[in-house]
Order: sequence, then structure tokens, then C-alpha cells
Amino acid sequence: MRNHSIIDQNFTNQDFSNKKLPGKEYDNCRFINCNFTEADMSVVTFLSCSFADCNFTKVMMKQTVFRDECVFEGCKLMGVSFGSCDDFMFSVEFRSSILDYASFYGIDMKNTRFTDCRFIGADFTEANIKGSEFKNCDLKNTIFEQTNAEKVDFTSAINFSIDPTQNRLKKARFSSENLAGLLKKYDLIIE
Repeated sequence: MRNHSIIDQNFTNQDFSNKKLPGKEYDNCRFINCNFTEADMSVVTFLSCSFADCNFTKVMMKQTVFRDECVFEGCKLMGVSFGSCDDFMFSVEFRSSILDYASFYGIDMKNTRFTDCRFIGADFTEANIKGSEFKNCDLKNTIFEQTNAEKVDFTSAINFSIDPTQNRLKKARFSSENLAGLLKKYDLIIE
């Protein structure tokens, strides 16, 4: 494949590991059960693409573009640095995916939906996640520091620790069961 646009293609059981991803732009493509481990996806554009049951462990995404709602479902994205992606019109959705140790440092990703995902040790430092939703997500040891989390729905999220003095939380939603995650720094015993 040359570096050109690839439109309306399905990629199933492909192994892209340790390689530079072929193509420059993928439009409305589907990737199913593909292995991107340690692949170089830098300076590649994805428009309205979906990824199902793919492995992105340690993938390189410098200036990678995700626009027009790219969906990751059942994917393993451990250690991925989304903070190095191009965040102009950045549009993704994550469903039933593992994002342990992923970094969203400084990225503008408003109104992003995360459903049934695990984020152990992930980093949202200086990210703009305004209006996003963490539905049934495990945020154990996830870092929120100088994060814009205004209007974010955390009502069904678990294991988070967010310091309201270090983050913007105006109109963020929490359930009465998970309020302890806002008070963790005070070392209170809540019964």
C-alpha cells in the first residue's frame, strides 16, 4: 500500500505490530481483531473509523488524527499516549476497553464517552474532558490534576480520587455512593 487515502475498507486479523502503519488517511474503515502493538501510527488520519478487539499496547501516535467519532470497542490501549495526538476536532468513544497507564495529558477531548472501561494508572493531567461521561468505569489510581472536568458525569465511576481544589469540577455529576473519591486527600473515614 502506498501513502494515500483508504476508504470503506475492513481489516480483519491484521498484524501491524512493530511497523509503520501503511496509508496516510483512513476514512470509514473498520479494524477487527488487529494487532498494533508498538506500531507507528504517527501522522495518520482516521475519520469515522472503528476498532474492535484490537491491541494498541505501546503504539506511537504522534500527531495522529481521530475525527468524526472514531470508536474503540473491546480494545487494549495500555500505555498509549493520546496527549501526542492532534487534538483539533479530536473525536473518539471508548467501550469495554482497557486504558491502563494511558496518557491524555493536555488533550482537548470534550464530550467523550467512556463506557465500561478500565483506566488503572491513567493520566488526565491538564486535559479538557468537559462534558464527558465515565459510565461504569474503574478509575483506580488515575491522575486528575489541573483537569477541566466541568459537566463530566462520574455518577457510575468507581475508585477515582479527584481533588476539587486542583481541578475544575463545576456542574460535574457524582452519586452519593462515590463522593468519597472527592475527599480522599483529607484521609476521612466515611461510613
